[in-house]
Amino acid sequence: MRRLPFSRNEEIAEASRTAAEVIGAGGVLLLPTESFYGLGTDPSRVDGVMMVCALKNRRLDLGLPVLCADWAQVESLVVVPERFRVKLSRLWPAAVTVVLPEKKPLPAGRAGTLAVRIPAHGALRALLYRVGPLTGTSANRHDGPPCTCADDALESLRGAPDLVLDAGPTGGGLPSTLVDLTGDDAEILRLGSCGWEDPDPEI
Repeated sequence: MRRLPFSRNEEIAEASRTAAEVIGAGGVLLLPTESFYGLGTDPSRVDGVMMVCALKNRRLDLGLPVLCADWAQVESLVVVPERFRVKLSRLWPAAVTVVLPEKKPLPAGRAGTLAVRIPAHGALRALLYRVGPLTGTSANRHDGPPCTCADDALESLRGAPDLVLDAGPTGGGLPSTLVDLTGDDAEILRLGSCGWEDPDPEI
């Protein structure tokens, strides 16, 4: 397991180059988000998704959320209904994860759907621009508490990721709000740090 700092601009650039190699080989990253540390891998790679689930002791059929750098990455993976487009444009980037129909089946998906978001973490988005969309499930054992520091996350997991991107303590707080947008109306599945009805969420 390799560990790299991930705070200053030069650190982010160097770590992103290494992360791209790891992801290209089907590896798994421990990475920071605006709230907690997460586990990132290519959502289209069965081996990477299986490794993330093994590290978390999580069932594969539950699916994994996916982080995207921008709208282009989001729309490469899912179908965004026009009725929700303006709302999402006002919210993102933010800690709001939405469930949408997949454009094609992915190992990280669940029953034809995929949970996606654009995170409010500049360094993470810079990484995503370089390597593409990554899974973003919290780095802890399934049903365990999420972790705001890399060492606690490593202690919680059942094994080690291939690369740790250490940005120091993350913001903590509540997890992302989770909203199902596969029906005619939005269904809030989990109310988190950013309300779906907030007109101007803090990011």
